Amino acid sequence: MMSKHAARERAKRAPSHSLIERLPAPLRPWYQAARPRSLPATYAALLTGGAVALEAGVFEPVRFLLALIGALLLQIASNLVNEYVDFQRGTDALKVAGMGMVLREGKLSAQQVLIGAVATTVGGALIGLLLVALSGTTLLFIGMIGVAAVVLYTAGPLPLSHIGLGEVTAFLCFGPLMTFGTYYAVSGQESMQALLTGVPLGFTVAAILHANNMRDIEADRAANKRTLAVRFGLRGAYIEFSVLIYGAYVSLGALILAGALPLTTAIALVTLWEAIWLVRVTARSRDVQALHRAQGRTARLHWWFGLALSFGWLLAGVLKS
Repeated sequence: MMSKHAARERAKRAPSHSLIERLPAPLRPWYQAARPRSLPATYAALLTGGAVALEAGVFEPVRFLLALIGALLLQIASNLVNEYVDFQRGTDALKVAGMGMVLREGKLSAQQVLIGAVATTVGGALIGLLLVALSGTTLLFIGMIGVAAVVLYTAGPLPLSHIGLGEVTAFLCFGPLMTFGTYYAVSGQESMQALLTGVPLGFTVAAILHANNMRDIEADRAANKRTLAVRFGLRGAYIEFSVLIYGAYVSLGALILAGALPLTTAIALVTLWEAIWLVRVTARSRDVQALHRAQGRTARLHWWFGLALSFGWLLAGVLKS
């Protein structure tokens, strides 16, 4: 029988199949800094807004692709700004788990991350301006809110994430504003249904951020980062997490009953079992690593919830035709 030492040595020699290790060495820290696990927040909202447009027969694939690239650039910019500012303020110093942290680990310099943040913000803004020219000026106001959120979320004298407004910002920007903005970008038309469809998604994406803040509660408290988790304490933070998770399903049901969303979007309820499991695990856990895993599962829940919601809209289109 193979010894434990031999097994470990064999595992070390075995080829790695993770995406980050397949990338060229200079790109790996940038991939880590982009925080790819957070990007489904954009994918879910864009796909849902696109599905609403497709059901309405006003979907333009080229515009959708531009909207996707632009939104991803702005989210990556937000992650880089967060990386830079948290490092400068010492917020990352006491964290033992989390995404990014390339500055704390010395994989990139502060100047490199700052340049990357500026470049991705400018890139996302330029694509946004192109979509404004193609779609209309309403998108300009949505884009301005998005760029402001990128900058003000972590930077400035009163960063939104430091004063307990992080969840509200995530709810609005990755929920109703993004689904509505996607619909408008691909069609040049406004849609109340697209706006309302983003409300359940807003709850789940806010839950991702709140799970992150629950994990980092002690590090944030030490750095005087006054997130809602810090303000409420761990017990109150758990209650907020439950409200955000279950709020997605309650709002979805209410919107369906009100006739604002088609009945087929109820298919998103298939993810409820995962939501219940997450709430129960979070209630029992005080371990940072366990809460880190719960944060990852919350992001996965958001992704599957968004996919199911999108499928429900597409199914409504098929049944209508």
